[in-house]
Amino acid sequence: MKRREFIKLSSVASAGAVVSPALILGGCASQPLPGTGTVTSTPTVCDMCFWKCAGDVYKEDGELWKITGNPDDLHSGGRLCTRGTGGPGAYLDPDRLRKPLMRVTVDGRQTFQEVSWDEALQYIATKMQGIADTVGPERMALLHHGAGGHHFLHLLRAFGSDSHAEPAFAQCRGPRDVGFRLTFGESASSPERTDMANARCIVLLGSHIGENLHNGQVQTLTEAINKDATLITVDPRFSVPAGKSRHWLPIKPGTDIALLLGWMNVIIDEELYDKDYVERYTIGFEQLAAHVRQYTPEWVFLETGIRPELIRETAREMGKAAPATVVHPGRHATWYGDDTQRSRAIAILNALLGSWNRKGGFYIPEKVDMPHYPLPDYPKPTLKTGDAYPGKWPFASQGVTNGVIEASVGDDAFFKGWIVYGTNLPQTIPGAAAKLRAAADSLDLVVVVETMPSEMTGYADVILPECTYLERYDDIRNSGERHPSLALRMPAFEPLHESKPGWWIAKQLGERLGLRHYFPWNDYADKLDWELQQVGSSLEEMQKIGVKNFPRKRPLYFREGQNVRFFTPSRKIELYSQQLADKGFDPMPVYTPPEPVPNGYYRLNYGRMPAHTFGKTTNNPLLFQLAPENQLWVNPLVASEHGLASGEYVRLASREGAISSKIRVRVTERIGPDSVFMAHGFGHKSKRLRLTFGAGASDTDLMSNIKIDPLMGGTGMRANFVTFVTERAAGAKV
Repeated sequence: MKRREFIKLSSVASAGAVVSPALILGGCASQPLPGTGTVTSTPTVCDMCFWKCAGDVYKEDGELWKITGNPDDLHSGGRLCTRGTGGPGAYLDPDRLRKPLMRVTVDGRQTFQEVSWDEALQYIATKMQGIADTVGPERMALLHHGAGGHHFLHLLRAFGSDSHAEPAFAQCRGPRDVGFRLTFGESASSPERTDMANARCIVLLGSHIGENLHNGQVQTLTEAINKDATLITVDPRFSVPAGKSRHWLPIKPGTDIALLLGWMNVIIDEELYDKDYVERYTIGFEQLAAHVRQYTPEWVFLETGIRPELIRETAREMGKAAPATVVHPGRHATWYGDDTQRSRAIAILNALLGSWNRKGGFYIPEKVDMPHYPLPDYPKPTLKTGDAYPGKWPFASQGVTNGVIEASVGDDAFFKGWIVYGTNLPQTIPGAAAKLRAAADSLDLVVVVETMPSEMTGYADVILPECTYLERYDDIRNSGERHPSLALRMPAFEPLHESKPGWWIAKQLGERLGLRHYFPWNDYADKLDWELQQVGSSLEEMQKIGVKNFPRKRPLYFREGQNVRFFTPSRKIELYSQQLADKGFDPMPVYTPPEPVPNGYYRLNYGRMPAHTFGKTTNNPLLFQLAPENQLWVNPLVASEHGLASGEYVRLASREGAISSKIRVRVTERIGPDSVFMAHGFGHKSKRLRLTFGAGASDTDLMSNIKIDPLMGGTGMRANFVTFVTERAAGAKV
């Protein structure tokens, strides 16, 4: 028998009957303001995605009514998006995890059994201490996503381990941040430091703003469009922003670097670049000019399918508007395996236009200078996360999730235990199913901290039910912004069932591991109050106002003629990167043609939809009503060839033999004949997610051809090809 079998949580007693989303929605909407009862409000920071908008939770006679944006929050413009207003569904979801669960064997079969918090925590602490005593604390790793992950990172560092990784790095924005740091010495930040509200030209390369509802950016993009800014969208699909654009460039997938180099060619050849900015702040211009000379618009047309005259016209639009031009860095940047170099090309193009830290381009972010609660120094680990995969990915600035997973397989594996917080690895890590099962069979301990019974819980030894963001304190929101501000997330309700806040779980584990001195607070509110008092506020004040804005201490943009030292080795913007050359990589972006689409197959493209944040929200009863499943976009020519009609269900098959669950066809001219498209986050296999189970298909399941970025380990996810499996082809019901 395997050490750790995958357990479907349906084997645990059900929490009760399925609650209709209509009933929940009706209950939330039936009380008109001010209502007949007593209305109260509590400040919060939304956790429905990771934009962290401040809001107010309204209750009538103590019952949850609605959540709205905090009007004082400059980060969100006082508004919440679709997902944010769906927050009540997260709290009221009947499928929430309720009690700690532990893996046990009954009659030779592994299953989960409800246990007390004390039993669960003591088991985890004993196993962690055993790993530390046997091979060292560094062999415990944290895989995390979301605000509450900080509590468990603090626990692990106090324990003596700095081994951790976020899918947000190697599966999302890591190539972008590394590419910008190699160029400017700083990342594009999160939230992105784009000054779109003041831009006169905005370029989006595969950025689906308006579909992926990052609230503040949607508002600033809309503001720019209303001011008649030129919007240029590069996308093989006619996306929502493409429909708002002056220029839509339906690029051949995988050829973005060719287009970026072609734009540089025009901008340099026609002297559209900011000569003073380039001379004052950059190095490597001559090498770059020689490098891009070969990438003429005529040559680029052959690779991208974009007409030469359109390449020149859009380059001239950028140059005319500069420095108030934003070539958007994007967010999800792990596409084809050359993603750091593509992000480098975007950064270099912005540098040529003089837009970095200039009005209408990028601003200088600033946060509140708030001291951290005084705690003892962490013990110094003898090993780092990167020691688990030595020699790989020299520019990885964070732990690489796929590297941690691979380093957890086998009896001699580097890692012996995991804490997994807030990330559903089977749906997050492409091509990971087999490796996850192999890791689960090797590890001595797998702990999953979750609010919902995600697929990841099936790999756990212990499942700890965290309460939702409406029932807990987390750290003060203090992110680098245009306007420095603080925002408070506090409990609007007591935790339902036996769920607990992440800070409490981490503290309890810490105390059982002899680390009480790292958790001196009785309540997390005590820690937050101390920190707030250091900046002239208090928890009492923030509980009343939710958001506190502070004046900036430094300019928002570079001053004209200002001498600037960048955080690069040369102290300049590096158009030519000696760092890359020294490690054996191309010092400037080089275009490599993508793999051709095999005959009978179509490139798998994916994205987001406004109602959902990955798979995190698809079981939310309110948001489920808006978007119960994803759809497969298919070009009419392709649909005709395969006999497909809108509304019918098909399955998809990868070249490597992976088969998806069924997905509904949408025949549309908004996608070309070489690709298909679906929204990410569907195709759940956990039966305890009773609304979304079996709804739609998972793109991750079909990603069996993964291109790894050699610079930082990112998983390129757009290099996969699929074909259709229909009832006619399969000879069976789809």
